Amino acid sequence: MASAVRRIGVFTSGGDAPGMNAAIRSVVRTCMHMGIECIGIRRGYHGLINGDFVQLDFESVSGLSRRGGTMLYSARSEDFKAKQGQDRAAATCKLLGLDALVGIGGDGTFNGLLCLAKQGLSVIGIPGTIDNDIACSTYTIGYDTACNTALECIDKLRDTMQSHERCSVVEVMGHRAGYLALNVGVACGATTVLVPEKPVDYEKDIIEPIRRSRLTGRTHFMVIVAEGVAGGAYEVAQHIRQETSVDTRVTILGHIQRGGAPTLRDRVAATYMGYEAVRLLAEGKTCRVVAMKGDEYVDYDITEALQMKKSLDPQTYTVMRALTGIG
Repeated sequence: MASAVRRIGVFTSGGDAPGMNAAIRSVVRTCMHMGIECIGIRRGYHGLINGDFVQLDFESVSGLSRRGGTMLYSARSEDFKAKQGQDRAAATCKLLGLDALVGIGGDGTFNGLLCLAKQGLSVIGIPGTIDNDIACSTYTIGYDTACNTALECIDKLRDTMQSHERCSVVEVMGHRAGYLALNVGVACGATTVLVPEKPVDYEKDIIEPIRRSRLTGRTHFMVIVAEGVAGGAYEVAQHIRQETSVDTRVTILGHIQRGGAPTLRDRVAATYMGYEAVRLLAEGKTCRVVAMKGDEYVDYDITEALQMKKSLDPQTYTVMRALTGIG
């Protein structure tokens, strides 16, 4: 059966995530397989407005899946938020003869795709963010790599904390979502974990676990804090010093969590999602978000996907509190 599209544009938007390059590679290679031309849009919606594009083919994405970041660059566009910017973006698509767009990113990316869909363009979204906070998908591209990067840094940091009998307060990414902090905290055996979804009781959630750990003979402590927690890592560290007199240091991992070669899980998930995006467009479908439901790859209407809510896994949260001794 002939494809419903002849030329597809692909771009990345918002924060970069390991595995985005693997998704780009998958989109391009699948397009080639189905006889569809693929155009790369550089710098997200900013590039779409200004006509910043590159022709992509089989060889141009060779070896791309093992590289972190995004070969198409990423940028946030204030201009695209206005109707005039959206019109210019749609005009660029018309000028380039694009039948469809594949956008890789988060909710902001999907909202932008929805705007372009209203102008008659076929669009598909792929969830790519290290925060794993896309409600319609149980997994997002980049999350596993970010978790492993954070875990490696924390394991190394623990050696120093143990040597000096200190408390380490480590801030990981997650402005509105604590998935990364929670899972990394469980994996590294943290003394306690603080996430933005749960209000913090300083005595119960921080001080008491440290005291209980000290009574068992431990002389070093690891506190994991998601960046969205009220007060932040420095306020948490100050409170620990005041209440326990333990030498406390703050480490903010920051953007190091975004970089590095993607893990096997991120490469495979990105590859499948890229394939599914092109397949859906080739079948004439539009306004969809490719997602994971458990281990299965599914797709949702963009409007429906944006209305969904996602909460922390209650079992993981329960396990964390049990292992840290929080009531």
